[in-house]
Amino acid sequence: MNSDKIIEHFGAVFHDKVIVNLPKYAERWNLSNLEQIDYYSLSCLFTCDSTEYGACVLKFGMHLEISETEYYMLKDFDGNGLCKVYESDINNGTLLIECIRPGTQLSDEPDQHIRLTEFCALLQKLHRTPTDIAKYPSYMDWVSDMTTFIKTRSDYTVLYNEMVKAEKICRQLWGKYTGRLLLHGDLHHENILLGKDGYYAIDPLGVIGDPVFDIPLFILEEVDWGAEGEYDSIVKTISTKLNVSEQDIRTLVYIESCRANCCCVEDGDYDEVDMGEIFLAERMMNTEAATASAGRK
Repeated sequence: MNSDKIIEHFGAVFHDKVIVNLPKYAERWNLSNLEQIDYYSLSCLFTCDSTEYGACVLKFGMHLEISETEYYMLKDFDGNGLCKVYESDINNGTLLIECIRPGTQLSDEPDQHIRLTEFCALLQKLHRTPTDIAKYPSYMDWVSDMTTFIKTRSDYTVLYNEMVKAEKICRQLWGKYTGRLLLHGDLHHENILLGKDGYYAIDPLGVIGDPVFDIPLFILEEVDWGAEGEYDSIVKTISTKLNVSEQDIRTLVYIESCRANCCCVEDGDYDEVDMGEIFLAERMMNTEAATASAGRK
């Protein structure tokens, strides 16, 4: 186990908790061949073999609330487009989940058309009615909460002004797209893995909304803003495959860019804040709106 990296990313207290709990869960769930995954986000991960389930991932979550919501979502989906959850101790933020094999990330696919096609195919089967809607936040709540938070940061006034605009137009789309289904909430390339019969999603956050709100984060990860015409091409392809208007997709990307950058501030990842991305997304949204308006005259 790479203790130095765990301490660096999660802190010494969390590291000590993993040290204590690792053998405990290995014994409880009959796990062997535990190997740490060199990936550090919200959880500390170990591949392992289970005598009952086969290849698994043992997941120690740093935030109990996020781990609990993930557990509920994985149970609701029961493997349909998402990895399965086999065992849990949600009071301790610990999950034993299916290990997707071969586990190749969608970002490793060199053909962008294939990446977009696979994303859209997965998205269309990733939404369902939750067993208990009260267990999950809504996407609109996420946006409103970020506006409230960033207002408290006097050093991010420009970002706050953008977030206010984003929340306003998000409320308009929230009223237009009325599906209230269970969404992944963090559907980017590293969370889409190739399994034995297609791509699966992992690490869901679990949020309520219309399926369109699961589109924009992927686009923000996919687009190269410096490549002329790429953004237009991506939006057009996804619009056609998912039957969502190009203008609404552009608006969703702007909203998500504002929200995601506020999340960076909230998490202390100040170097990740990219106002240039927000301004580009806003310009592309407004340019398309102006073009569409001109076309109707």
